[in-house]
Amino acid sequence: MTALIIIAIIVILVVVLIALYNGLVQARQKVENAWAQIDVQLQRRFDLIPNLIETVKGYMQHERDVLTKVTELRNSWTDATTVGEKANLDNKLSESLKSIMAVAEGYPDLKASQNFSELQEELRNTENKISFSRQFYNDSVTIYNTKLETVPTNIIASMFKFKPKELFEVENEEIKKNIKVDFNN
Repeated sequence: MTALIIIAIIVILVVVLIALYNGLVQARQKVENAWAQIDVQLQRRFDLIPNLIETVKGYMQHERDVLTKVTELRNSWTDATTVGEKANLDNKLSESLKSIMAVAEGYPDLKASQNFSELQEELRNTENKISFSRQFYNDSVTIYNTKLETVPTNIIASMFKFKPKELFEVENEEIKKNIKVDFNN
């Protein structure tokens, strides 16, 4: 009878261990899937940028530095490998795109251009998808990281060397502010 109780306890412990491990793996996979969704949307935005730049170039002779900066950011995207690097590039690109859209207000012909309007709408839709994907990613990371820190999954996580994931954050407070456009200069 004692042997059966010991075997039952061992079986229950093994089942609990497997369930906790599988829960951690599922949470990690959800984080990786969420990151892939952000990556897809960011890539979509980067793919739209050359069209936007070509449309805007003819109208915005004085704002070449903004266009150059956007192109440089787009080119450095392929070199970024970590969530932090991509988040930093995303933040800088968002700031530059806000500048382009704000400056475009001073060019009535550009604003009236159907191509520019369509690109603007595509970028707006993409920005909304990126925003949703960031939120989903950060929610997934928070759930996963919480599992890594709470008992009993923290024991399993440390045994199997699960590592915490990085949140997608805005590091530059300037990016959060509205851009002031002054055409009087």
